[in-house]
Parts: sequence; structure tokens; C-alpha cells
Amino acid sequence: MSPGVKKAVVFEETYRDYLKQLSGMDYLARADILGVETSGSELIIDFYGDAYRVSADGITDSSGKRANFAVSVLLCKYILVCPREVPQDGTWVTYREFRDAGPLIGYFNANTNKTIESSFSGRPDLLEKACRKLGAAPHEDGASYDLSLIFHALPRIPVLLRFNDSDDEFPAHCSILFRQSAEHYLDMESLAIAGTFLAGNLIRP
Repeated sequence: MSPGVKKAVVFEETYRDYLKQLSGMDYLARADILGVETSGSELIIDFYGDAYRVSADGITDSSGKRANFAVSVLLCKYILVCPREVPQDGTWVTYREFRDAGPLIGYFNANTNKTIESSFSGRPDLLEKACRKLGAAPHEDGASYDLSLIFHALPRIPVLLRFNDSDDEFPAHCSILFRQSAEHYLDMESLAIAGTFLAGNLIRP
């Protein structure tokens, strides 16, 4: 079995395992806490503005196609990790500030902040345009940044992007922030997926 085929088999087994876990619980009862809609046996979950349908039978995107593996994992975790009640939002924090983020901090920074910095240094206008295409809105809190925009990764999980362009003294700098409450809805791997998915879509032509 080639590495690619083996990887696909592992992905499929993992996907089926998550669906099995959903089938063994009343996932529809978690809709109110998650802030999502229901339709029949499905949860309708917006991920960066794209409506995904999630049930024990499978996960599809707004076009009706099966969602990719990373998004499927994230959406399943969003349901499985669901807290017993809606937590307080808390302050804005970077990924590294979450208590269990340690092993993935390097991966997260390389595939979010650094990717955005290298792709949009000297081009803040293109970054703002890309952000708005994903539904971002300006965020005003008195902080001094060239760009400060807020996204809705998932219901109850906003994401704040702050960006300062390069100048004569400093290179471009980007920060991706989450509310402290995000750790009550997603494990750290899934939260990293939420950040890297954002960066990937911003740099997509």
C-alpha cells in the first residue's frame, strides 16, 4: 500500500469513527449551546460563512459535496467538545496563550501569522480585500494597527486578525487572536485548523 493510499485509509477510518461517535449521542440537543441551527437530523454550522450540514450520516458543504477531512474533524470536535453551558467570552488571546497549545505553537505560527506576513507585506490593501471576501468586518477597540478585522470562524468562536505593514524600521507583523472561551469549544488541534484554514483562504488567488 502506497503512503498516499495508506493516509487516505487512515483519514476514512478516522472520519467514520467520528460519525460513529455522533450516532451514539443526541447531538441535536447541543444546537442551542453551540449557537447553530438544525434541519431534520442535521446541524447547520457556519464555518467562515460556508454552511456545513453535519449528521451521523456525514458532513457536507454548502454545495452538497463531502467536506474535506480537516474541516470534518473540526466540525465533529466542535460538537463533541461542546460545553454544558455557554461560557463567558473572556479576553482576546493568542494561540500560544492557551494552556494546551504548546506542541502546536510552532506549527500554528508558521502557517498563520508568518504566512500572512510574508504574503501581504507591502500589500495591506490586498489583505483587507481578501479579508472582506471572507466576511470580515472592521474591529475598533482603540488599538493601533493598520488593519484590525474580525471573522466568525464558527458560531461563538470569533477570530481577530491584526496586521501592521512593514516600514523602514520593522517587518510586517500579524496576530491571530481568539476569545479565551474558544478552548471550551475546540481542542487545540482543531483550533489550529481554524487558524490555518483562514490563512490558507486569505492567500488563495
